[in-house]
Amino acid sequence: MLLEVDNLTVRYGEATPAVDRVTFHLQAGEALGLIGESGCGKSTIGRSLIKLLPKYANVEGTICVDGEEIAEKKDGTWRGEKVGLIFQDPMTRLDPLMSIEDHGLEVLSSHYPKLSSQSAKQRIHEALRSVRIDPSRAKQYPHEFSGGMRQRVAIALSLLLNPVLLIADEPTTSLDVTVATNILKELTVLRKTRSMGLLLVTHDLGMVAEYCDRIAVMYNGVIVETGYVEQIFRDPQHPYTKSLLASVLHFNPEALAVKASEPQDQEVEKEIDQEVTDDIPVASDANILENSQEQTNAPEKTPEFAMIKKSVTSLKPAPRVILHVNHLQKHYVTGGNLLTRFIDPSSGLVRAVDDIDLEIISGETFGIIGESGSGKSTTGRAILQLIKPDRGSSVRFNGVELTRLKGEQLRQMRSQMQMIFQDPRACFSPYMNVFNSVADPLLIHHLVPNLEAAKDKVYAILEKVGLNSQLADRYPSDLSGGQLQRVAIARALITNPKFLICDEPVSMLDASIQSQVLQLMRDLKQEFKLTYIFITHDLAVAQFFCDRIAVMRRGKIVEQDSTEAVLTNPQHEYTKSLIASIPRIPYVNH
Repeated sequence: MLLEVDNLTVRYGEATPAVDRVTFHLQAGEALGLIGESGCGKSTIGRSLIKLLPKYANVEGTICVDGEEIAEKKDGTWRGEKVGLIFQDPMTRLDPLMSIEDHGLEVLSSHYPKLSSQSAKQRIHEALRSVRIDPSRAKQYPHEFSGGMRQRVAIALSLLLNPVLLIADEPTTSLDVTVATNILKELTVLRKTRSMGLLLVTHDLGMVAEYCDRIAVMYNGVIVETGYVEQIFRDPQHPYTKSLLASVLHFNPEALAVKASEPQDQEVEKEIDQEVTDDIPVASDANILENSQEQTNAPEKTPEFAMIKKSVTSLKPAPRVILHVNHLQKHYVTGGNLLTRFIDPSSGLVRAVDDIDLEIISGETFGIIGESGSGKSTTGRAILQLIKPDRGSSVRFNGVELTRLKGEQLRQMRSQMQMIFQDPRACFSPYMNVFNSVADPLLIHHLVPNLEAAKDKVYAILEKVGLNSQLADRYPSDLSGGQLQRVAIARALITNPKFLICDEPVSMLDASIQSQVLQLMRDLKQEFKLTYIFITHDLAVAQFFCDRIAVMRRGKIVEQDSTEAVLTNPQHEYTKSLIASIPRIPYVNH
């Protein structure tokens, strides 16, 4: 047996145990999926297995890895060699002052001090290639990578030492389905060829269904159900498992195809019919009415009626475009030197966003999907001028050219345009409580004179997003992921904006919380009359939430249409590969 956990109990202080008498095992070459809501104790178990819990944590029970009890391990070098850990949030685990190559060299030199620098660099480059990162980018720093690419770096670093047990704590949270699929396939091959055990901590049930042998369901610090994947998904026994499966958003393009084939907006058609019928008695040509009534006694049967109906339909106001994006570009120069760039201007050039055009209609939810590093997040930041796009780019919001604004003018416009970031823990100051974090935009945009004047607004918006105002005094470390994401939404809405860019806002949430947050965002969209750009790599979420979709790859938009059209009848080969890569749950009725 590779891993044996017996009666593991973890307490932080005198509070209720975070993990309560948990027992499970894992065989060599086997993959066990550990699922459950945020705060249930999944990550605590993972950190227990590698002795990375804080000093004040009280641990009871036994943990044996490859026949050795880890409590007896005094030398930390067994970490990485015996047990590897892929963290959920790579940005907080990578040193911003060290290049990617330096991270790898530090890992290898601490375990293999006699390994030559050339051999070490070769191993680092091979590890980067295995997660689809060009080794030429090894000398870059974490902030020069997208969130998904940083996650790939973290996975590559965890595999450098060839561990016998790999603990993957939400390893593909920030990754698109194609990269996630390739990485999980690679991990599957590694664990089978090297007899490596894999403990996959995740909220992605489709991933568990496709890549795990067994599953353990956690709730409130306890494993409430365990068994083979097919058995659990087909016939769940515990009420929590049943509710978790019921809350999953299934990617189901067949349902979209049926929806697309149905008559569009029948109620609107009936209203138009009624409007036209009511208008006929006062038509200027009475003979048309008399002739139509004599012929059929049903005006909707006549060609004249169809013509009038078409005329009335055409009178409906055209959709208003709230955002025009034209020739948006953002290129970065990395590596190389002046001589190489003179010889080859494209040397070291990263085309993060490469000449894209968008028109966003007021009141819609426009989805941008694509792989990590495709330029999705850079596009969002360039639209909001959080990073300046290259010369020649045009971004017009409500008729105002944003690229020409600076200082106070841009600040005033930003109160109408806000962003919800991917990782709420990384975008909040750990030293500011919820009240101060949410009130901060009001002070920045001079909408209130002081914090005291912001109280009513802050408490009201917290209630709107489903949070008790008593949480206002708490700090980010005191809140779960779902609660923090709601705080992020509250902070974005506090200035009463009309336009929100949502950058992977639910990718780090478990299935049940994800559904709640998405429904909350739908309700808030109606109440506040919002327009969304919704950046995501999860096509099931895009299917559920978006009206139109643009597919990005390598800085360009390769396909753009309604959600139904893109997901049911993709035209570009890359879109087809995205859809084909989505993990499915074959045992659950969609």
